[in-house]
Amino acid sequence: MSSNWFRWAPAAAVPAVVAVGLVVSGAAATPPPSPASAEQVLALLAAHRSQQFSGEVEQRTDLGLPSIPSKALGSDAAASSTAAALDLLTSAHTARVYADGPTKLRVQVMDQLAERDVVRNGTTAWTWDSSTRRATRTTLPAASGSGVTGPVSPDSMAPDTLTPDALAQRFLAAVGPSTTVTVGEPVTVAGHGAWTLVLTPRTSGTLVGSVHIAVESTTGLPLAVDVYAKGQTDPAFHVALTSLDLRAPDPSVFSFTPPAGATVTQQQLPTSSHFSHPLTPAKQQAAKAKAAKLAATGPRWDAVTVIPAARVPGDLARSPLVAQLATPVPGGRLLSTSLVNVLLTDDGRVITGAVPASTLEAAAR
Repeated sequence: MSSNWFRWAPAAAVPAVVAVGLVVSGAAATPPPSPASAEQVLALLAAHRSQQFSGEVEQRTDLGLPSIPSKALGSDAAASSTAAALDLLTSAHTARVYADGPTKLRVQVMDQLAERDVVRNGTTAWTWDSSTRRATRTTLPAASGSGVTGPVSPDSMAPDTLTPDALAQRFLAAVGPSTTVTVGEPVTVAGHGAWTLVLTPRTSGTLVGSVHIAVESTTGLPLAVDVYAKGQTDPAFHVALTSLDLRAPDPSVFSFTPPAGATVTQQQLPTSSHFSHPLTPAKQQAAKAKAAKLAATGPRWDAVTVIPAARVPGDLARSPLVAQLATPVPGGRLLSTSLVNVLLTDDGRVITGAVPASTLEAAAR
């Protein structure tokens, strides 16, 4: 699935895309033979191709934030994006996933007494929230596929990266001089033997302690991803399969018609020019230097993302949930977790990263 169209899907669907895995009928519940080198596991990962499947998945977080009851998230559309993002950060989720190639996908998050869906069928995408009875239809570019690109950091996780496969690819983008890659103990995930690929940042300037990727020993498909914060023995973020069928799903699951009485919104994807602005010669030179550095060193675990005020959802700063969870700091408010920090500045910017709060405050100056 495209890593672009999901960025513009309503954020109420954010928790919907969580994880996919692999269970093959009759597979032995034994770990793979050992040893295997990191190079062998990386090659296995790079060669895997799994385009058709259906199954159930789980996602858990332990970021040091209190769990927010679903009723506290409310049904007000103006607050839906913030509420859904906090829901993802503080609550566990289970989902059903159906996929048939790069342009057909359905994810159903099963909430208590409610259901949230994200459906893609070719160039048409729908989101649906049964609790608010709101549906959004988006027309996608014909060329949008299933690639996942971009630097790694938990704050940059688009919803479509929250699958074991796509999330693993996002973290694997950091493999390079900034990362130590080793093989841990073999594990069994949902009855399948898997290698454990361990990515450890070399820098001390990140909150990420390590990332563990369970790689199915025959197919190379990532079955689970666990992200550990420094100083924590349990994963701060966990996404893994519970079951999966490798047969192609029934085509009918990719069809969606809004129920009677639903509120339907047509959403347009922003064009690439929507956010483009002419660069001064000085900024062009700085951009070239930054690109050259990234090419030489690879993505950084201690990277900081600055979101201009014009691109920050209007409901974020005034959200009572953010007011409850964020702490006043010089120049703004800080939402602090064990893995990611988010600084909401007084001038409306959002600065995030898997870095200490002091790094964000320095970037805000």
